Amino acid sequence: MFYLGIVSATSIFTPTRPPAIPLAVRSPYLNALQFAGCGHGNGGYMAGRNPSFWAGQTLGWAGMIRPVNQTAFSYTSTRSVFTMEIDKKIRMSIEFLSPVTPGDQKRQSLVFSYLDVIVEAIDGDSHDVQLYGDISAEWVAGDHSSIAQWEFDTTNDGISKVKGLTFQSGVDKAVRGAFQKNGKLANTKDKHFRPINKDFPVFGFSVNLGSVVGLESTLFTLGLTQEQALQFNCQTGNVALNSLWTSYFSKETDALSFFYNDYHTASKMAISIDGMIENDSLKAGGQDYLTITSLSTRQAFGATQLVGNLTKQYFFIKELSSDRNIQTVDVIYPFFPILLYMEPSMIKLMLDPLFENQESGQWPRNYSMHDLGYHYPNATGHNDGNDEEQPLEDMILMTLAYAQRTRDTAYLSKHYDILQKWTQYLIDEALFPAHEMSTDDFAGPLANQTNLALKGIIGIAAMASIANLTGNAADGAKYTTIAHTYISRWQSLGVATEIKATHSTLSYNQNDTYGILYNLHCDRLLNLKLVPQTIYEMQSEFYSTIEFKYGLPLDSRHHYTKSDWEMWAAAISSESTKNMLIRDLAKWINETNTYGAHGFI
Repeated sequence: MFYLGIVSATSIFTPTRPPAIPLAVRSPYLNALQFAGCGHGNGGYMAGRNPSFWAGQTLGWAGMIRPVNQTAFSYTSTRSVFTMEIDKKIRMSIEFLSPVTPGDQKRQSLVFSYLDVIVEAIDGDSHDVQLYGDISAEWVAGDHSSIAQWEFDTTNDGISKVKGLTFQSGVDKAVRGAFQKNGKLANTKDKHFRPINKDFPVFGFSVNLGSVVGLESTLFTLGLTQEQALQFNCQTGNVALNSLWTSYFSKETDALSFFYNDYHTASKMAISIDGMIENDSLKAGGQDYLTITSLSTRQAFGATQLVGNLTKQYFFIKELSSDRNIQTVDVIYPFFPILLYMEPSMIKLMLDPLFENQESGQWPRNYSMHDLGYHYPNATGHNDGNDEEQPLEDMILMTLAYAQRTRDTAYLSKHYDILQKWTQYLIDEALFPAHEMSTDDFAGPLANQTNLALKGIIGIAAMASIANLTGNAADGAKYTTIAHTYISRWQSLGVATEIKATHSTLSYNQNDTYGILYNLHCDRLLNLKLVPQTIYEMQSEFYSTIEFKYGLPLDSRHHYTKSDWEMWAAAISSESTKNMLIRDLAKWINETNTYGAHGFI
């Protein structure tokens, strides 16, 4: 991030040193991280390398400080804070704030992030301080042969009021060299638009703080302003959807000005969010759990975008670190618990696009589609039915979870017919899954997957609850009977009993196999009480027998795992097993040599 001089001190990392440090993380396209692991990272120090896009591309974001020591780094759910000292005379706090406000759509719709640089004289003397920062055109496009064009604008209440501000755009070496030589910039604009990788263009700001005796601070903002954000194939055909911020602001500079001047409020809201997550995490799982949840919050919301208008909003999500799919149901599925916790009403905004597309007759299958398109930001669906063949019980489960938490039973009635259609597919197919992929598609297809069958059966039980909540008692009784019949049969097929440690198998009647039975989580979450308590206790006891250094293997075929499914298992395990899983994941976060956002282990 910052080009620094000598770095000799050892930094303290609180609560831990993550594999990748969130800097500006607000959407799939504004998603900057400081890689910390080996290979592409430098151990969590700001010095010596640029940030990276989540996919690994370099994002030029530079600052300059005289020889300096990084003494500390800390993160919360919304902030990453680096603390520096210069010659034991000046202390600098460099704070990256990416707001998370799902309950405030206006603020959540703004794809902007803050950088607050706080300077303090700590030796009792005054010191002249000049600050410098720039970003490169690498932020504009992943294809660095693309022609970058840039503009400069001012507002009446924003950057024009910053004392000692100068700016300059141009070749990276020239702009940075000008500040190094003069301590300020020339207020000139490079008008030679060119490919990103030709004489790398940057836009720089310099702020002269003057003689610093106590505390001085300078606020920078970085953002993305797309007017049209997505293409969506809805009931009326393909339509372009605007970013939701366009419904609140008439032009880009108005949005940016609001965000800049909103820092005091945004900071207070962030402190409140941080405190809520901290308190609840400590109560639920202790400091190790807080290490996990606070690192995960920005990462989760950084894959999303609010679009639409004040009458109708949608909340879209992109697959990150896998492919370009949009509104992937089995990606929403591990994401939606954070919405249940922070703002349940947002779940509806995620499910609506999937319901609208399929209920308009644009999906020919009798089970739920896997995603709304292969190429984000084009949510154009799969009119030919050529989607990944993964029947998704998740839609039934998430729809019920939303209605339970918000008491919006009208939503269940509105979509009852298609939910029934999907449930009939589960009745026909769930007990004996075909040779097919599960949500863990990277592991390949397998017939009669025990965990997959369990999710389908729980889906039928969830439909029984939906029927009862909507006044369809006869349907409710029918689905309840089927679900209980199936779960009894499932236990005889999917539980290994003729070995030392009783456990669920990876696939039916394969006693020497196993897997994390994470789909059991929704039985407890939805209060269905379908699965006997003995199954919960059995799995919880078994997990301790297959523990590796950093947790549980996803299944017996491989030694990798997924952190989301481990936490789903932890949520329904005994206290000792829960603590084991949380401890192992927190340990991995601190010790891993990988350098991306956490997920696979």
